[in-house]
Amino acid sequence: MALLKAKEPSKDAKLVADVGAWLSNVATSVMIIMVNKQLMSVYGFGFATTLTGLHFLITSFAAAMLFWTGVLQRTHLPLRDLLYFALASNFSIVGMNVSLMWNSVGFYQIAKLAIIPTTCALETVLDKAVFSRSTKLSILVVLVGVGICTVTEVKVNFRGFIAAIIATLATSLQNYYIHALQKKHNLGSFDLLGHLAPVQAASLLLLGPFVDFFLTGRAINKYEYSVPSVTCIVLSCCIAVGTNASSFIIIGRFTAVGYQVLGHMKTIFILVIGFYMFGADEYNWRHYIGGAVAIAGMVWYGFISSRPDSKAILPPPPKAGPPELPQPQVNFDPLPVADELDASKEQGV
Repeated sequence: MALLKAKEPSKDAKLVADVGAWLSNVATSVMIIMVNKQLMSVYGFGFATTLTGLHFLITSFAAAMLFWTGVLQRTHLPLRDLLYFALASNFSIVGMNVSLMWNSVGFYQIAKLAIIPTTCALETVLDKAVFSRSTKLSILVVLVGVGICTVTEVKVNFRGFIAAIIATLATSLQNYYIHALQKKHNLGSFDLLGHLAPVQAASLLLLGPFVDFFLTGRAINKYEYSVPSVTCIVLSCCIAVGTNASSFIIIGRFTAVGYQVLGHMKTIFILVIGFYMFGADEYNWRHYIGGAVAIAGMVWYGFISSRPDSKAILPPPPKAGPPELPQPQVNFDPLPVADELDASKEQGV
C-alpha cells in the first residue's frame, strides 16, 4: 500500500503568504508610527524604552492566550539561547534610542544602513555563507537609494559613534538570532516570540524608566496621564503585537538580510504614503531619485534572491582522522609445496 505524502505548498501559495506577511508588517508599522508620533509629539509621552516594554508585555499576554487555548503548543528553548537573544535585543533597542539622541538624524540613518552589511558579515562568519556578486551589488543599490532619501545633515561625536556601533552590532545579532534559533530548535515564529516576549517585557519594564530618565531627564512617574494619552498607549501596544509577530514571521520565512532589505522597502513605502498624505511640499529631488534607485535595487534583489545561487553555505571541513601508520613489511619464505616435500624425502633429507 503506497504511503501518502504531505502535499507541499505551491510556489503561488508561498508567494501569497510571503506578500501577506510583508504587507501586514508594513501596515502595522505605519499605524504604530502614526500612533506613537501622536503620543510623543502631542501628549508628550517620550518614554520610548518603557513603551517598548509595554509592547512586549501585551505580546506576552497574546502568546499566553494562544498557548492556553491550544492554538500553539508549548515548545522548548534553552535558557542560554533565550538570554543571549534577550540581551542582544535589549542592546538593540536601547542602543538605537541612545544613537538617535547623541547623533544627528543623518548619522542615525547611516548606522541603520550599516545593519545589512553587518548582518552579511555575521552570516559569513557564523554560517559560512557566501553571497553572490549580484546579491552584493543589488544590496548596495538599495543602500545607496535609501541613503539618498534619508541621509541629510551628518553630525557625529565620539560617544554617539560608539552608541551607533553597539546598536548596529546588537540589531544585526538580534536579527540573525531570530532566524538561526527558529531553524536550530525547529520553532515557529510565534513560538519564539512567546519565549522572548516575557523576558523582554520584564527586563525593559525594569530598566526602561531609568534609561528613559537618562535620555530625556524626565521621570515616568511624574507624567500626567489623560484619557487620550492612555488610549494611544493601549492602541500602540495592541498594534505592536501584529508588528512583532509579522517581523518574526518575515525573518523566519526569509533571512536576516532579506528582512533588512524589506525593512528599507518599508521605509520607501512610508515615504510614498507621506507624499500622498502631506503633499509634495515636504519632498525634494533627493526623495524622488533615491526612492527610484532603492526600488530598482529591491526589485533586483528580489529577482536575485529567488535564484538558488544567490547564497551558498560552505560545507564544514572534513574531520581529520588519525594518521595512517605504515604497514610493516615482513619477509618470509613460502611454505614448501607437496612436490618439494616428496623430493626431499627421496633424497633422505
